Formats: sequence, C-alpha cells, structure tokens
Amino acid sequence: MFADLLRRLSAPAPDPLTDTDARLALAALLVRLARSDNDYAPGERDRIDQVLAARYALSPDAATALRQEAEALEAEAPDTVRFTRAIKDAVPYEHRIGVVEALWQVALADGQRDPEEDALLRLVASLLGISDQDSARARQRVARD
Repeated sequence: MFADLLRRLSAPAPDPLTDTDARLALAALLVRLARSDNDYAPGERDRIDQVLAARYALSPDAATALRQEAEALEAEAPDTVRFTRAIKDAVPYEHRIGVVEALWQVALADGQRDPEEDALLRLVASLLGISDQDSARARQRVARD
C-alpha cells in the first residue's frame, strides 16, 4: 500500500513530498516516537490525534484516520532517517521547530520522560538540523502548556 511512498523516501535524491505525503510522514514519525518505548499508550494515540488536528486543521475523525494510516506506514518503514529526510525536505527550516514541538508533545503525553523516546528525539532533532538547545526550549514550551 505504501510501496510508492517508501520507494520515493529511499531514493538517493528524493523529490520534495506532496503535502499529503509530508503529513503522512510526520504522522508516522510521531507514531514511531510513541512506539519507541514499547508502550504505545492510548494517551499517546490521543495526543498524536490532537497534534495532527491542530497542525493541519483536521476534524477529530480525519486526524484519527491519518494516525491510523501512519501506524501502518510506520510498521512497514525501514528506518527513521528516511522519514526525517522527507520531513526536512518538505518543511521549511523555520517550521521544523514545530515538528520537534509536536514530537515533544507525544513524548510527554504519558507524563514521564522515557530514555528511548529521548534518544530518538535527540536523533530526529539533529537530523532535522535543530540544535539541542532549540529542542530543549521546544520541550520546555510543551511542558508549560
């Protein structure tokens, strides 16, 4: 089902993704982060739905459908680097911090910091070109809200 998108993501010089594919790639990255601690809790799924609804002005049902599609894509996807590259190519730099904030919202959805989620978030932020300091500031903003 996702073979074409995965093929394009793995191309040596991928074309920028369509808006639909970029949304799906971001959603799959959120799912991958939530699953990274082997506890994909209902609160994390709810938070992903909320993040997607707010970020893309989706109805609750549309956000849930996007998350469910992303769950299937994430299960088939070979690695995080390809998702990150697709997002980096599709999202202007000034908006990438919003991607990191979305990831922190999911990571903190269960009320605790998990070493696996922290490690994945550090990797993804770095691959997106976001400094540790900017990622920490994003985490602090999310924690305050």
